[in-house]
Amino acid sequence: MRGRVEAVAAGQLLRSRGIKAKRVCVAYTSELERSHETCELVLASMAGHEQDSWSTDRIRRDWRLNERHYGSVQGLYKKDPSLAERFGVEELTRWRRSLHGKPPPIDPSNKYYLPPPAPLTESLADCQRRVVGCWEDNISRALFDEEAPIRPADRMTLVVAHANTIRALMAHFDEVPEEMVPRLHVPNSVPILYHFDLETRRPVAERLQSAHGGSHARWMLSAENHHHIRDAISTGGTLTRALFDAIDTNRDGVLSRAEVERGVREFMEADSGPPVDCIVVGMAKSIALEMSDGCSITFDEFERRTQEAYEKIRIQEYNEERDAAMEWI
Repeated sequence: MRGRVEAVAAGQLLRSRGIKAKRVCVAYTSELERSHETCELVLASMAGHEQDSWSTDRIRRDWRLNERHYGSVQGLYKKDPSLAERFGVEELTRWRRSLHGKPPPIDPSNKYYLPPPAPLTESLADCQRRVVGCWEDNISRALFDEEAPIRPADRMTLVVAHANTIRALMAHFDEVPEEMVPRLHVPNSVPILYHFDLETRRPVAERLQSAHGGSHARWMLSAENHHHIRDAISTGGTLTRALFDAIDTNRDGVLSRAEVERGVREFMEADSGPPVDCIVVGMAKSIALEMSDGCSITFDEFERRTQEAYEKIRIQEYNEERDAAMEWI
C-alpha cells in the first residue's frame, strides 16, 4: 500500500512541475508486476483529469531492467544471519559494495531459478552492462528515433525499475568512476530527471556536486518524499538544487523568507517521525531563521547557506552522539 501511495505522489509531483503524462511517448518497466503497476499509477497521477492522455499500450517491459540477480542467495534478506554464517561478513560486503563481486551462481533446483536470458548470478558491473544495453537498444531509440505524435524536443520516456538498474543508468549517464558506482544512492519514489541533447544524445545541464562526483540529474524533492534522501546527504549539489526547487513554488528563481518558512512548515507537517527528524528540514529551518523580513536569496546564495547549515547540523548531531556515548562510559 505504501508503495502505491508513493507512486501516486511521485506522479502528482511531476505534474505540479509541469510534466504531464501526454509528453511520455513510451514508458519502460522491468518484468516485475509491481514495477508495471507502479508505472501505471505514476502515469495516471501525472495525467490528473486528462486520463485520456495516457494509455497502458505505451508501457513496455524489458527483462534487462529487472533487479540485479544475486545468484544462490536470490530471495534472501541481506540481513539474514544465515548468510553471514555461511559466507562471512567480508564476502557479503564485497558482493554488495564492490563493482565486480558476485555471489555463487544459482542452481536450477532453486525455486528462484529462471531460464535464460535470466543470468545465473551478477555483479553490479554485469547488471550495468545489460541495463545500458536496454538504453542503447530500446529506450534511447524511443526517445530520439521512433515516429511519434510528439516531436523529439518535447517528448519524454519514463523508466520505472529498481535501485540497481536505476543506479546503472545514472552511472552511465554521469560517467561515474568505477570505484564510486556502489556509492551512488538511489532513493525510492523520488523522480530523477535528465535532459538530453538531441544531437549528441548525452545529458545536458550543469553537473552538480554529489557524493559520487558530478551529476546531470535533477532530483524532484517534495514534503512527502524527502525522507528517502536522508542517506544521500552531501554539501551542495543535487540535494541543494532539489530543495531550492521544492520551496520555490512560484518558479521565479529566488526565495523569500516567507517561501522558506512555508516550505519548512510543509516538510514538518509531512514528517512521519519526530520534528526535524530529517536533516533536510533542519537545513531549510536554519536558513529561514537567518533571513530577515523582505529578504530574498538566489540559488547561489541558498547553496552557500545550505552548506553552512549542513555543517552546523552535522556538528550538532556529532556532539549529541558523543554525549550519548559518554553516558555509557
